[in-house]
Amino acid sequence: MFSSFKRVRNLRRYHTIISVLTRHGFGSVLHMLQADRYFPLPPRITRSEIPAVQHTPAVHLRLALEELGPTFVKLGQVLSTRPDLLPPEFIIELSRLQDRVPPVEWQQICTVMETEYGRDPADIFSSIDPTPLGSASLSQVHAATLKTGEEVVIKVLRPNIEAVIEADLEILNDIARLAQRTQVGRHYDIVGIVDHFSFTLRNELDYRREGLNAERFRMNFEDDPFLYIPKVYWDASTQRILVLERLSGIKFGSPEALVEAGVDLQELAYHTSRVIVKEIMEDGFFHADPHPGNFVVTPKSCLDEQDSEAESPEERPAEQVEFCLGVMDFGMVGFISRTDRMNLVQAAYLASRNDAAGLVEHMLRMGALPDRVDTRALEREIERIFNRYSGLPLKELEARQILDELLNLAFHYRISLPPDLWLLFKTITMMEGLARQFNPEFNMLQIFEPQIRRVFVQNRMPWEWGPAFLSDLESLAFTLKELPSIGEGLLRGIQQGEFPLTIRMAASKETMDRLDRVSTRFSLSIITAAFILGLAILLPLASGSTIATALVAIGFFAALMLGVWIVLSILRSGK
Repeated sequence: MFSSFKRVRNLRRYHTIISVLTRHGFGSVLHMLQADRYFPLPPRITRSEIPAVQHTPAVHLRLALEELGPTFVKLGQVLSTRPDLLPPEFIIELSRLQDRVPPVEWQQICTVMETEYGRDPADIFSSIDPTPLGSASLSQVHAATLKTGEEVVIKVLRPNIEAVIEADLEILNDIARLAQRTQVGRHYDIVGIVDHFSFTLRNELDYRREGLNAERFRMNFEDDPFLYIPKVYWDASTQRILVLERLSGIKFGSPEALVEAGVDLQELAYHTSRVIVKEIMEDGFFHADPHPGNFVVTPKSCLDEQDSEAESPEERPAEQVEFCLGVMDFGMVGFISRTDRMNLVQAAYLASRNDAAGLVEHMLRMGALPDRVDTRALEREIERIFNRYSGLPLKELEARQILDELLNLAFHYRISLPPDLWLLFKTITMMEGLARQFNPEFNMLQIFEPQIRRVFVQNRMPWEWGPAFLSDLESLAFTLKELPSIGEGLLRGIQQGEFPLTIRMAASKETMDRLDRVSTRFSLSIITAAFILGLAILLPLASGSTIATALVAIGFFAALMLGVWIVLSILRSGK
């Protein structure tokens, strides 16, 4: 049962969430979750209402999450990487969630900085622009100049945002526990999803982690003359404040301005895609929020002037390009393990051979398919996709087309891949969209093909699979060595009339919750009956005293109300 204290403390926020969901036509979801067993809901809440403005359910969900604030916006972004949970139209719509909110007053931001630094920000910065460069649900960004003269941007956590997020996470945990008892909860670990989301979101509130992400990207691309990662000023950064080098240049969303500046758009498209290929195939660490606002195109000469004091000319890369791509905002990143990368390469190889049966078998080995999946039907669906694209040159295929097919398959067959893999697919399609702004003929798959072929061939080399094979042989030899002693112990136990094997039968959480409710009602019923019997015995003894008689009567009334409440709770639950 949920904590009553937390529920009362967050009562106003519960009311806001319920009102927003109802206004967007999702009031019936609360009834499906049986929330009325824990929260007194008016009848208008638990019935489906027609929203005042007609949109598709997917659009209404996006609008509701945006209205509910930062926690729910972040939740929607996480759900957009789970096509096994939601239909494709919801996944596509949640990918459009906007994380922009009106800015807070400068004085409040200044107060946060004073609290974090423990002194006046003027001791660190010679100037700070009070007009923000940008304002998101978690933070606000201001331009500034350090005392040492460097131009920087300050990313500051919004005031009191931690308390708001903690309250929302408590509510989401309540909702998850309700959803776990529904039909959906039988197939998905809803509580586990919310727990993982809570862990990730709390990490985003620590800007030291984002600073470390930026440092890691800077190290990965330190020899790449095309990509530029801003420096982190750790002396001026804290848990709630991140100070980065300020990048100037032309925004990605202005192709006309890039042409006027003399930038070769086809070369820009190629280098942009090359960056994501390196992040995925070599580093296993990628920037997962590649929208145009996070990139600027900067003349290389400007960056050379910025670095002239930090590096001697001989330390700079010999290769030079006319422009450089500057990257910002490192809060959302993805990780691809070597195993996941190898699985992707193997899947791409099987797809290139139109081997539907092999691809399904590979997904089974990956643990991506549920236990009772219809593998024959899935094979037919994959063969249908292969036939649709068979014979087409690679340049005519688009990453967006492939992703759309994957989303449909994932939902209908509940294909469960690691969230970072779905985030990777979404990132690739976004990068392809950016590159197509500059070159309509651009194809991301053509850039990936040589790398996939190289990695596939490399994995067949003995020096790649040899160490793992030898390790498996050592484990097998150790197991074989222990078999005689294990068998001897098993036979000795049987001779002594014992069977040295333990079988554990674990009840499901739903069953345990139901047993808990039954035992609670049974205990309350016994207490109520004992209370009534005790009062019946005391009633003749109290007949001579008005106060005693009144107390006995109040006790009878309280016992009666308790009994009525028990009966009503049983009738309402139907269990």
